[in-house]
Amino acid sequence: MKRKIKKEHTNFRFNILTIIVYIIGTILIMKLFELQIIKGASYRELSNTRLSRESILEASRGEILDRSGNILATTTSSFNIEMYKTKTDDEALNESILKLVNLFEQNQIKYPNNFPVNDDCTGYLQEGDTLKKWLAKYKLAENTSVEDTISYFAKKYGIKNKDIKETRKIISIRYEMTTKGYSSTKPLSLAENVSREIVAQISERNLEFPGVTITTKSSRKYNYGSLASHILGYIGKINEKEYNEAQDVYENDDYVGRTGIEAMFENYLRGKKGKEEIEMSVDGTVTGETVTKQPEQGSTVVLTIDSKLQEVAENALKNNIEKIRNGGFSSRYDAKGGCVAVIDVHSGEILAMASYPDYDPDSWVGGISVADYNKIKENNALFNKAISGSYAPGSIFKMVTALAGLETGVISTTEKINDTGIYTKYKDYQPRCWYYNNYHRGHGYLNVSGAIEKSCNFFFYETGNRMGIEALDRYAKYFGLGKKTGIELPSETAGTLASPEAAKKLNEVWSAGQTLQAAIGQSYNSFSPIQLVKYIGMVANGGNKINPTIVKRILNADGTESLRSEINQYVKEKLGLQDDDTENLSFSKQNIDAVLEGMRSVTEEGGTASSVFKNFNIEVGGKTGSAEAGQNVNAWFAGFAPFNDPEIAVVVMVENGGHGFYTAEVAREIIAEYFGMNINSNEIQEDNQATNYLEIIE
Repeated sequence: MKRKIKKEHTNFRFNILTIIVYIIGTILIMKLFELQIIKGASYRELSNTRLSRESILEASRGEILDRSGNILATTTSSFNIEMYKTKTDDEALNESILKLVNLFEQNQIKYPNNFPVNDDCTGYLQEGDTLKKWLAKYKLAENTSVEDTISYFAKKYGIKNKDIKETRKIISIRYEMTTKGYSSTKPLSLAENVSREIVAQISERNLEFPGVTITTKSSRKYNYGSLASHILGYIGKINEKEYNEAQDVYENDDYVGRTGIEAMFENYLRGKKGKEEIEMSVDGTVTGETVTKQPEQGSTVVLTIDSKLQEVAENALKNNIEKIRNGGFSSRYDAKGGCVAVIDVHSGEILAMASYPDYDPDSWVGGISVADYNKIKENNALFNKAISGSYAPGSIFKMVTALAGLETGVISTTEKINDTGIYTKYKDYQPRCWYYNNYHRGHGYLNVSGAIEKSCNFFFYETGNRMGIEALDRYAKYFGLGKKTGIELPSETAGTLASPEAAKKLNEVWSAGQTLQAAIGQSYNSFSPIQLVKYIGMVANGGNKINPTIVKRILNADGTESLRSEINQYVKEKLGLQDDDTENLSFSKQNIDAVLEGMRSVTEEGGTASSVFKNFNIEVGGKTGSAEAGQNVNAWFAGFAPFNDPEIAVVVMVENGGHGFYTAEVAREIIAEYFGMNINSNEIQEDNQATNYLEIIE
């Protein structure tokens, strides 16, 4: 009996124990389920954060130098403000953000402000379909008011602030957090290139700004302000699409080249990022750092330009445009802008290239303000007229017609053509020489040199008529007109070469009259200044081909230099260029000399640019030109120096600048600087005022 009772008692205890074990096991399983399944992701993130974090080591962006080694664009260290995600609730986070934004604004510090409602909350920054799409993204009606939009996002982000403008400030950062993304391991960039004073303030008040850290990062610096801005370009923060396509190369707050050399050679300049493993204790204290991959500095791009010559070119161009605009030559022309290009006639190296108006690339460092961007956009300052603009060349095209006529044999160096003033070969189209329009008579008998000197339209009408448009275009193509030069810059235009094909594309009919106009640089002829300076350089060097280039070499961080063939192939693929299939032509010395002699006469007594080069110590060959462009008359000067042994060619264009003579002084200053001459600008002005060509349009 006792045994039976004892056995029953034992079984009872065993059952109780079994139940307890079962309950404990169930609890453990449920807890494990909660830890691993329900809260697994968050705990894993927390665990990783507490244990280790991978940090990206920035690669210093490569420098851009001029031909003499002067640093045009470089990378400097700067203090940046970043924010990591913490366990802070919405109320505390929003309060912290408001304090931080107020600090930024008090010190004129740029911060993320991409929420599409303006700062004073009176309207949207977007309009039309763009605004509709944005509202639809957040399931807001098309007619949603600004106030309702702000209320929506305030509720979304748990913002309880009653001041609508302060609410808008908080939203600006919360919106950036949402769109750009950030976490406990991936920071959001709030401000760049801040001062040491601001760093000190934030450090002293660190408890007010949970998750905010100060980092040292690289910052782009353009040492000469706006100098060569259209060549250098600028960098801008990577957008979402670009980042998604290249996450293996970039971080979401990286800067990339947007225009110019910065964009063209982004693959060389950007360098390669390194990696660092940061070990941390549970409380966030860094316990160790291990570099797992060293960063590689970007390559250095050396340009062909001379920074001093570039400065002279930019200043001379700007001053000339302002002079024309202010009535320095004539009250008839309101110069709008312009450009200049200088080329080595043997190597094709671009020594200077300026476009006006210009801009300061530093404006984009740290993010450009809406006001600054709108001002630049309003002035069309980003447009590089030298390579992206396409303009009728007017009379500076006449050397093409002259050489084509001479080489095809339809004219000779000695033949004289009688300019009677009105070209009467066709009953339905009888154009007049500019000289007849001004003096009611023709130039009389002129040979080809004299026709270039006097810029006689009649002579070139006749030459063009004799050889036809096919022959004219054949030579124009050889000089690279109507085709991209392949210069190492984005957004180059091909322009248009006047031809029956060009007329057909416009649904127009080619006529004999179009051939006459094409022969004097009008009709459909429209070229970039970089094409035209190439052509003038080829005329000056005897007709030998040259290819404009603006990159002299690329120096890699490991001490090697990129092969020229490698650079050329990279540029070809980047720009989608085709192989040069232009026919090779040659020119007799006699024909070249006859054309060059005409260009020399332009700058001598009696020539259309004579007073500009009066008492100039270097003999210059040149050509003035005026080309109608709608209601405007664009002014051109093309020249080379020295005459007997040409080294450089210069082309200047001013939009609505009037007579080409007005722009010649820009070339004079550039040539003087290149050859180390001291010139007196006042002397030029006095000579110009005495000219007889002030109101003449070729």
